[in-house]
Amino acid sequence: MKYFGLIFSSIFTAALFIPDSLSLAQQKEIMIKKEMIPIAEKIIGLEFTDAERDSMQDALNDQLGNYENIHKIRLDNSIPPAVIFNPIPVGFKFDRKQRPVKFSDYSYVKLPVNIEEIAFYSIGELAHLIKTRKITSVRLTSFFLERLKKYAPALHCIVTLTEERALHEAQKMDEEISKGKYRGLLHGIPYGVKDLFSTKKYKTTWGATPYKDQLIDADAAVIIKLEEAGAVLCAKLSMGALARGDVWFGGMTRNPWDTTKGSSGSSAGVASAVSAGLLPFGIGTETNGSIVSPSTVCGVTGLRPTYGRVSRDGAMALSWSMDKAGPLCRNSEDLAIVFNSIYGPDGKDQTVYDVPFNYQPKIDFKKLKIGYLKKDFEKKYAFHRNDSLTIKKMEELGAQLIPVELPDMRTNDLRIILTAESAAAFDELTRSGKDDLLVQQTKRAWPNTFRSARFIPAVEYINANRIRYILIQEMAKLMEQIDFYIAPSWGGSNLLLTNLSGHPLVVVPNGFLENGTLTSFVFVGKLFDEGKIIAAAKIYQDATDYHKKHPKL
Repeated sequence: MKYFGLIFSSIFTAALFIPDSLSLAQQKEIMIKKEMIPIAEKIIGLEFTDAERDSMQDALNDQLGNYENIHKIRLDNSIPPAVIFNPIPVGFKFDRKQRPVKFSDYSYVKLPVNIEEIAFYSIGELAHLIKTRKITSVRLTSFFLERLKKYAPALHCIVTLTEERALHEAQKMDEEISKGKYRGLLHGIPYGVKDLFSTKKYKTTWGATPYKDQLIDADAAVIIKLEEAGAVLCAKLSMGALARGDVWFGGMTRNPWDTTKGSSGSSAGVASAVSAGLLPFGIGTETNGSIVSPSTVCGVTGLRPTYGRVSRDGAMALSWSMDKAGPLCRNSEDLAIVFNSIYGPDGKDQTVYDVPFNYQPKIDFKKLKIGYLKKDFEKKYAFHRNDSLTIKKMEELGAQLIPVELPDMRTNDLRIILTAESAAAFDELTRSGKDDLLVQQTKRAWPNTFRSARFIPAVEYINANRIRYILIQEMAKLMEQIDFYIAPSWGGSNLLLTNLSGHPLVVVPNGFLENGTLTSFVFVGKLFDEGKIIAAAKIYQDATDYHKKHPKL
């Protein structure tokens, strides 16, 4: 019985591992023969007749030649495929009206007697101190640089300290403010980025040994936008090698709450540094949990924006149709402050949509239709007790929670989209054999994943994306019924499903387990409606203090 697609891709895959150094005569000896085809049939669940195998043999070898020619063209990680993912459901209507973005009043803030206390001040609070010239950007930047030097070695959260650049930028911000020029709430505020964003004059290592000396001498779009907003880059922060986990070539990034444990990943260093008060905020990325997971483990507040909201120009590609960049901060309004400066087109990343960001710090839960994944919350899982208390708190705040269910689809089967794209992004690494240099070499680590992905037929990858189209339409039906919904951070299908559909979410800390493990839950919004879920998270955080808990270093 024939199912799942064509055999061609799998047979070609075996041939892809032919070393380039072999002579033409040697390569011809490895050409595809008819007796090889039944073996490949078993890999992809197909069965052909002997006559069909005989007929396809010439075509397979012709296409193998095509592959060999393609391999002669160098494809840098920065080159995207011509096919662009579209997360927009049929009939979707964009909000084209830009309303004034309002932030809270921070005039209550004073410079503390003990300067160490500002380590955990929010962006808004630090911004008021800078604007009113109670502290200079140079002093603030120097303060955080010293904390980075003091605590980062134990946390393994820094790849490169950008001290010279930071002090130069801070001095410039102080000169501007002395002349009456104020760029906004990020003026003079220090920050760090996950080390997959390229930076001028500093290495961009992607956390991986094969790239530890890589210099991409250009600032990524996110860094350019933050510099324009006045933010001061202090560090390139650690990440799981090639955006997986929390282990990089420098070791395992540590959790500030328990340095015997990892900070999760892959935005490992960003979450660790923000949690430990080494920086006010950082920029991470998520493909399937890389903001949600470390934010949860380290107890920070994170935003995974809508797919197509933030330019990824200058960022390492892992999955072109799933990668998203977003901030990790002290609280939800800090997310809005940072996001307000980084969203929107940059003229380079063609996947980015020009859609307004509308944020108001005060919304009324009583006037909103708020869903919750009732069945997921009712399951027995590690965060169940704290999530139950969160639901109760939401109701106390006026929310009339509406039970909703996600589309009933086998989202795990769609992981091959991420697997295939990541293998393509690091095709040269696999074919060169340099994947052996990566620290992790387990069955679930990237080297084996990339190799295994070579056996995913193109037909199956395309059909998975067709099913993804159905998923997008079904999610649109759900979101038409509500303004947003809340869900467990982990467990169920929500995390992978919403990464596939491109929906935004905010992850918020909501307590601790008896063993000290931190917990969280998420607000999931409509496409391009980050403002509402950030505001909703603020309402919750204004009524709780979990986000104000900090590790003792």
